[in-house]
Amino acid sequence: MGVSMENQKRRLVRRRIFAVAAGGAALGVGVAATLAAWTDTEWVFGGDGAGGAGVGTSTFAIEQNTDPGFDPTAWTDEPDNPGGQMVFTAAGLLGTELTPGDSVYAAVALRTKNASIAGDVQLQAADPAAGIATDDPGDLLFDALDVRVATSATAFTCDATAFTGPVTVIADGSLANTGATLTQSLAAASGSTQYYCFEVTLPDPIPLAGGTTPEDYMGRTIAPAWEFVATS
Repeated sequence: MGVSMENQKRRLVRRRIFAVAAGGAALGVGVAATLAAWTDTEWVFGGDGAGGAGVGTSTFAIEQNTDPGFDPTAWTDEPDNPGGQMVFTAAGLLGTELTPGDSVYAAVALRTKNASIAGDVQLQAADPAAGIATDDPGDLLFDALDVRVATSATAFTCDATAFTGPVTVIADGSLANTGATLTQSLAAASGSTQYYCFEVTLPDPIPLAGGTTPEDYMGRTIAPAWEFVATS
């Protein structure tokens, strides 16, 4: 039997409907794939290995000990003039009892603080101590005195014998103008100590300023202050 024209039309319509439906299904799959894409993220941070901040700056600081016996509890931080007090003495002689030819001595030790990185220090020439009463009109005595400074990484006795021992003399000249010619290294975190011995001398004869006599230098007092400049 032949297929009627009516049946052929119905089959053609069904094929078209199926084709449109199939096309719509394909379009639907494409849209679903675009909207359902997976996402994920990862973060990291600079830490210290224990959950704290891991980026920052180091610290650099030194401290001093002017105790004659370098008492381990006597370390202090003195960043401003006049700083820690060194007491100048010699055998049977106070620093305020100089006569021509006399020398007096005082010691100080330096190191870095516990949390500090390493660095170097250099001694500067003396300045008048801030806020300390003195009696030296015209700076006659200040300008007349001489200074020597010896240093070592090993503790030593600070007296006249210090400058003949295994030390390095870093300053030798007039008090008013003489600083250190060398720097000294300090290990990090108080890992080393540098010891210094200061010698102050009233020369004999006194180098008289113009128009003065030796008697003009009697009864005067000064308070020299030294700065150690430290760099990391």
